[in-house]
This record gives sequence, C-alpha cells and structure tokens, in this order.
Amino acid sequence: MTSPRPTSQDITKLIVRVSMKDRAAFDLLYRRTSAKLFGVCLRVLSDRGEAEEALQDVYVKIWTKADRFAVSELSPISWLVAIARNHSIDRIRARRERTTAIDAALEVPDEKPDPEAEAVAGGERDRINSCLQELEQDRAAAVRAAYLNGDSYAELAERFSVPLNTMRTWLRRSLMKLKECLER
Repeated sequence: MTSPRPTSQDITKLIVRVSMKDRAAFDLLYRRTSAKLFGVCLRVLSDRGEAEEALQDVYVKIWTKADRFAVSELSPISWLVAIARNHSIDRIRARRERTTAIDAALEVPDEKPDPEAEAVAGGERDRINSCLQELEQDRAAAVRAAYLNGDSYAELAERFSVPLNTMRTWLRRSLMKLKECLER
C-alpha cells in the first residue's frame, strides 16, 4: 500500500523540522520528495549518473539551508525544486567551463530519456506546457531558456533586446503566472 501524496503543509512541517536538524524528518522528507527532485535533476542534466550525484548534493544543501525556507515566498515543493534545478544548472555551467572540444565530442549524451524519467516527467510536463501557452510567446521562450536550458539573465536580456532588470521582471512575473496556473 502506498502512502498518500504529501501535502504542502506536510512538506513545510518536515522542512521546519529539518532546519532543527531532525534526522528522522530529513529521512521522511527524502522519501517523500526524492523522486520528484530526481526527475528535475535528470531533466536538466540529461544523464542518470550525474543526476544521481546531483540529487545527493541537493539533499546536503536542503539539510544545511532548511532554515532559509521560512523567509522564502515559495511553496515548499517549489523551494525544493528550485534548489534541485539551480544546483543542476550550476553543474552544467561548471561542466561547460572545464570541458574541452575533444572531451565534449567523447561525451555525447543520449538525448532520449529512459522510461522512468518519462514517467516522472510526463504528467507534470503536460500541465506546465499548457500553462506556458497562456504566457506571451516571448515570455514563455525566456522562461524555457532560463529554467530548462540554464541560460543566464544577462544572456536572455541580450537575446530579447531588453534591459537586464526587465528580463528579471519578465521571469518573475511569468513564474508567478505559472504558479497560479499550476495551482488551479
């Protein structure tokens, strides 16, 4: 018998307990959220082994930064997903910096996700794509580039020919609209 899907309130309570270094709460938080966060890491990194390593690092960050959740305006799962996504993007950026052209040619990743990744991402992908279609076309493109490809705000501002602060506003407002859409 599977346990019921954890509510936002359940996750919030676990994060608060983790901020007090409660190991049992950390274990339970891991069991309830690791599949979703692994899916995020795998989607960004496109490599199962690297996604598994990233997931370990993500939970170390959650353990050390749980006290910062209370000051965030994000829902608990959004906060956890943001940590996983940002860490995965940081890994890609670090990889770009150290990879030479020859190394890149030797490590061509398989673009096709495995069945487990498809199952994890399938339902959420449809909902997110539907919500992205409600955004203006340039805003949706900027969100995809920032949060799926790891492009920096500066790169996006240049690409869309807008000031950096305008790009930040676009992304912040677009994320707020996406959140509203996904909560419906």
